[in-house]
Amino acid sequence: MRKVMALLAFTALPALLPPMAHADVVPHPQADAQALDLAEKAIALRSVAGPGDRTADVARLFSKALVAGGFSKKDIQIVPVGKTMYMTATWHGTDPSLKPLVVLGHMDVVEAKPADWKRDPFTPVVENGYLFGRGATDMKLDDTLAIASLIELRREGYRPKRTIILAFSGDEETDMRSGAALADKLSDAGMVLNVDGADGVLNEQTGKPEYFAWAAAEKTYADYELTVTNPGGHSSEPRADNAIAELSAALSRIQKYQFKPEENDITRAYFEGAAKLEPGRLGAAMKAFAANPADKKAIATLSADPSMVGKIGTTCVATMVNGGHALNALPQRATANINCRIFPGHSKADIQAELQKVVADPNVQVRDVSAGSVATDASPMNPGFIDAVTKAIHGVYPGLPVIPSMEAGASDNMWFRSHNVPSYEASPLFIKPSENFMHGLNERTPVAAIAPGVDFLLSIIPDLSN
Repeated sequence: MRKVMALLAFTALPALLPPMAHADVVPHPQADAQALDLAEKAIALRSVAGPGDRTADVARLFSKALVAGGFSKKDIQIVPVGKTMYMTATWHGTDPSLKPLVVLGHMDVVEAKPADWKRDPFTPVVENGYLFGRGATDMKLDDTLAIASLIELRREGYRPKRTIILAFSGDEETDMRSGAALADKLSDAGMVLNVDGADGVLNEQTGKPEYFAWAAAEKTYADYELTVTNPGGHSSEPRADNAIAELSAALSRIQKYQFKPEENDITRAYFEGAAKLEPGRLGAAMKAFAANPADKKAIATLSADPSMVGKIGTTCVATMVNGGHALNALPQRATANINCRIFPGHSKADIQAELQKVVADPNVQVRDVSAGSVATDASPMNPGFIDAVTKAIHGVYPGLPVIPSMEAGASDNMWFRSHNVPSYEASPLFIKPSENFMHGLNERTPVAAIAPGVDFLLSIIPDLSN
């Protein structure tokens, strides 16, 4: 892993701000309205992998908006990749010698079953100050914020020196093949700004902005299949070596196992900064872990918090189980899927070998069945990016702490990092941790996040493209 330095200075929490209020900036009502309108139209298009996938309709919706906003049709491409596609829109810069800036997102969403939701997930609703619907956070609103901001920049007469390429993949939530194809096509990019997710954090009690955490690294996604086979037999004649029982014992060992806690320069900088913002026991644990990743008390506290355990090392958890072939027969086969999020610096083969040791049973075979994933090092702590993201946040929330972080999940950034393109996640949306329903039920985002989100992008995109 590259050696990087924590270059950020962490400021004290500013005076309390009204919920989602931002600094004295020039309003952009046309861009704000367009971002919301486009997001609602995109949410209504069920862009879920499988039968009825409407990702192509999302691409056409976005393309139409971009052409209406001044982009040339010849500079917009929708390229098929397997069962999906990716989309690019190119804004040519004035200096062709400069490598392009890629503004990255994805058009697909995770499946959502209407019967489980309070509101239909694919019927967008604005209610009580929130935009509800699948993709409200992950990540159709972010997509439309980027589109509306680029159109606003063109409206204002901005001309980038560096070519800007807006790039949306079509299967980030599943196979991620279109993201890999995009990275292959744009492997000469100078930098990637991925606007996926919601990187701003609101206080749970007050709803006021607490801090902004951009990401320069992510963990490697991996799936491992555990398999136990057995001759089986009649259920009236039980035998000692039961495939389901053996698999259950292996899963129990994995559940109890903790991979070695560790840190890198990015996560250390995150814990040092976040510790100043988190009161009480959790904040103390963050500070202690940053100073000593072997601190057992700090490890215990952070491991007990679902939002923290993934930041201190590799995690592996059972996600699917299947076994047996008949109600009145001994199982001949039992399988389980173990999903791992691997800390940077470890290969999938290393974790597979470690899992096999944890299972401690030669009858349980561990096989890597990962699809659409590649291990990558962290992106460097680029001073130009750090300055740009800090300036953009402080433009709407003066003095708000801005800290680096590592994503526990996977994103299309990994494909660009595999081509050695510096790639960063910085979504301008702010939400409460308790209201983070990405991939979950009743996904929502505060409508009040739209205007400062546009202001953020209108600052950072020009800075990175000049």
